Amino acid sequence: MHKTLQAKAVVAAALSLILGAAGPAFQADLVLKGGTIHDGSGRPAYVGDVAITGDRISYVGRSAKIRARRSIDARGLVVAPGFIDLHTHPDLDTAEPAKRRLDTWLAQGVTTIVTGNDGFGNFDIAAQTRALEARPIGPNMASFVGFGPVRIAVLGPGAVTPDAGQLAKMQALVAKGMCDGALGLSAGLFYAPQTYAKTDEVIAVAREAGKRGGIYDTHQRDESSYDIGLLASVDEALRIGQEAGMPVHFAHLKAQGPDVHGQAPAVIARIEAARAAGQQVTADQYPYSAGSTSLVAALLPPWAQDGGLVAIKARIADPALRDRLRTDMRENMRRRGGADALLLTNSGRPWSGKRLDAIAAEWNVDPIDAALRIIQDEPGYVAVVSFTQIEPDIEAIMRQPWVVTGSDGTTGHPRISGTFPRKYAHYVLERKVISLATFIRQSTGRSADILKLDRRGYLRRGWYADVVVFDPRSYAPRSDYGRPSELAVGVSTLLINGQAVIADSRLNDRLPGRVLRRTNVLNCPPSG
Repeated sequence: MHKTLQAKAVVAAALSLILGAAGPAFQADLVLKGGTIHDGSGRPAYVGDVAITGDRISYVGRSAKIRARRSIDARGLVVAPGFIDLHTHPDLDTAEPAKRRLDTWLAQGVTTIVTGNDGFGNFDIAAQTRALEARPIGPNMASFVGFGPVRIAVLGPGAVTPDAGQLAKMQALVAKGMCDGALGLSAGLFYAPQTYAKTDEVIAVAREAGKRGGIYDTHQRDESSYDIGLLASVDEALRIGQEAGMPVHFAHLKAQGPDVHGQAPAVIARIEAARAAGQQVTADQYPYSAGSTSLVAALLPPWAQDGGLVAIKARIADPALRDRLRTDMRENMRRRGGADALLLTNSGRPWSGKRLDAIAAEWNVDPIDAALRIIQDEPGYVAVVSFTQIEPDIEAIMRQPWVVTGSDGTTGHPRISGTFPRKYAHYVLERKVISLATFIRQSTGRSADILKLDRRGYLRRGWYADVVVFDPRSYAPRSDYGRPSELAVGVSTLLINGQAVIADSRLNDRLPGRVLRRTNVLNCPPSG
């Protein structure tokens, strides 16, 4: 079916090129008429028409003679490429079509998501692709190989240094994932057990992705003062990319916590210097002052996380380790801004939606002891939102031309449903940090360029018809920290591969998303 749609689109695109706006009308399935077109390039917008035939864009330009089966009046609305979210954590392990639509992303105008970030991605890309093709989702999806699962598969969850044979096994897993279509290698060196990897180990594993044209996506080792410090961590990430021979992409670039507030200009200077020297370096960012992680990752030192959750709970219960653990946790809590900066978000718990200081007061215990009780009593990892950034750092990073939009969308944080509209409403309209054209550029074409996506991210003839139409007067988030999953408003039409998933401002049941695999991968055995 895809080949038939593509053939129709190619023919229509060729006719539109030949006939142009002044020639006879050509046939299309849909035309968006009279909208303000931002094509994803950052060039000035103009009023014109966009035609869709099959799964492709068959015309983009000023008023044209188009005979379409359906026409949408887009006057006064913004018409742009569908937004691309470079950093997401959706729940894809569900058979329910309604959940696989991923409405929190669609309502924002997102047509493509990237998964496997923070080093958590499945390394069996082929199996993941088969599963998603059997049970498709709403948006398109591309993936990274995750350093964490690779390391656990070979070394287990502990603080282990690989020998030559183990390192070769890790490299083979990454190579296979790349040849099966992954975008590159993602690492989260802040998280156990990835944090136990030395820089040389990461370079050796990442090089296998670099050989095959991949990028190095990094939740860097330290965004604060936990370990080597923010600036040294930036230097480490740049070194990994340079020695592995691959572009570096910083996930959710930030200066986190009071120890590093105000250091965004120094981070930017380091990245600018690397780019000036010829290194390919980019970053994504979410438009919130609060991040989200697990309570374990936020407060427990790496030595206490060795071996996973069962081992963690055993250490918490060990009286001989209690004082050392509490001392290290207290320092980490200070790095996060204190107990009042930590909001627990797991739903259905008596402490859900409360800050750690308030929970401790209710229980009449020290905040550290409250955190230890929660970790010990819960069967899984507990999510926490931490308010750790300041506006001058956020805005300085957002202004950089190499920064794009990424939600790091996770359950319990409003960024899962509000990243793109908040960036528009708060930083374009209200604070005027960036322009509308820059917002769209950072959410579409620039993102596609970083990922090297095939014919996506721009409104161009013959490119895939991922298109968002939104009302610049009403496009806004409705989510907040009390209602993190409330859907955004303002998107009137959303097309994914030519199919409308939002029409007349209403979501429908379609699941047109495709698995986007890296094309032209180098150093792989012939397919078939």
